[in-house]
Amino acid sequence: MTTGATAPQHAPAVVRSRIAVATADTLKPQMAGPAIRAWEIAAALAVDHDVRLVTTSECLITSADFEVRKVSDEAGARELDAWCDVLFFQGNVLDEYPFLQRSEKVVIVDLYDPFHLEQLEQTKEHPPETRRLVVGNAVAEANKQCLRGDFMVCASEKQRDFWLGHLAALGRLNTVSYDDDVTLRSLIDVAPFGISPLPPQRTRQALKGVVPGIGPDDKVILWGGGIYNWFDPLTLIKAVDLLKDRRDDVRLFFLGMQHPHPHVPEMRMSFAARTLAEERGLTGTHVFFNEEWVRYDDRANYLLDADVGVSNHLDHVETAFSFRTRMLDYLWASLPMVCTQGDVFAALVDARGLGLTVAPGDVEGLADALERVLSDEVFAQRCRDNVREVAPDYHWDRVLAPLVAFCRSPRRAPDLLDDYARRRLAKGAARLYRPKSGIRREAEIVADHLRDGGLQLVARKAASRLAYVTGRKTPPPPQG
Repeated sequence: MTTGATAPQHAPAVVRSRIAVATADTLKPQMAGPAIRAWEIAAALAVDHDVRLVTTSECLITSADFEVRKVSDEAGARELDAWCDVLFFQGNVLDEYPFLQRSEKVVIVDLYDPFHLEQLEQTKEHPPETRRLVVGNAVAEANKQCLRGDFMVCASEKQRDFWLGHLAALGRLNTVSYDDDVTLRSLIDVAPFGISPLPPQRTRQALKGVVPGIGPDDKVILWGGGIYNWFDPLTLIKAVDLLKDRRDDVRLFFLGMQHPHPHVPEMRMSFAARTLAEERGLTGTHVFFNEEWVRYDDRANYLLDADVGVSNHLDHVETAFSFRTRMLDYLWASLPMVCTQGDVFAALVDARGLGLTVAPGDVEGLADALERVLSDEVFAQRCRDNVREVAPDYHWDRVLAPLVAFCRSPRRAPDLLDDYARRRLAKGAARLYRPKSGIRREAEIVADHLRDGGLQLVARKAASRLAYVTGRKTPPPPQG
């Protein structure tokens, strides 16, 4: 018998639930960030629950720990809704299956990717009316998700501040939700992208001495993912062009050009990067483009062949609220990092000594930073040691702890069950801007053209659209 001891505090009993994890991304060996995140979330939740991981896209993989399948129609979505107690989703699942907005199940929304901010940049080359429609639809989808979520997760505290503002504008920060939890962590919390606690293991040589033009002793700068319009590969290619005159062993490798999702086209910035490398005579000598997407279970071999990981972006609002998942792979592989200032990871790199940061568009500064990491072995080793120290903070079991905790005792959001709060939210939702399609949208486009250029502009636009529809005219190639 002991005296004076505090009685042990027992964790609340886990409620074993049936949890559906839904993504719009492809589930196959070559997975992009959203699919990887959905997979790891399913694996974490399957420890305590019955889990089904579903995709509305392609599904070519299975798991021994949870069910994996494709949901291709409304009947499949309704069957999933009937089966589950909790629905976790990312992407445009609500847009594809609107009835889920009215589901009485516990709904968790993954807000780690502010997709409506991406569309502001991604649609710059679209015709104005198309751009307005795409961006408007993205905003409307974000509104729907925030209005329905019983619990939401995002990727950083900075993102959480952003989404709290969004939720406040929609009326979700009301007296009911506040009185239930003044921190509002039970409504939205941080659960970023993560990494495996197991270190990467080499199973083969992937780059050095394997890729033609990259020798066994060359120094490899790794761009660890796709090239999208909000990134800046052009400054990086120009920096490598400068750096090659100082040391000829520098090689830049872009890890993935062809996105695994069949509906994600090559973007303008990807085309511009290829063009610039060709114009400067760097392709195949100092700059290399991997045309395929690397398998998830093979990416360690590429990371372990690299000497430095890079992330370069433009200076715009998407950057401010982004969470670059490729930086997690650099953490996992203990790679020194060189990145552009302006996002949460750049702040982490500076604060914890993980590498160097440079101003957006600074070619010479970027070349100098890369040269230091590649030439100063004492500095590079210090960066690697610091990366190893930080990496455990991003292990999947740590970053997903708020989500796992919520799912152990899931519940509906109290303001979505309160009659008064629900009525107020419904009135607010009715006033939200909803992009139009069909005849109403076409009427708006005609009105815009009449205002901007009269009947002549209407006639010219109509003729141009008819040419596209009939195949007599094809869209222009991406511009550099």
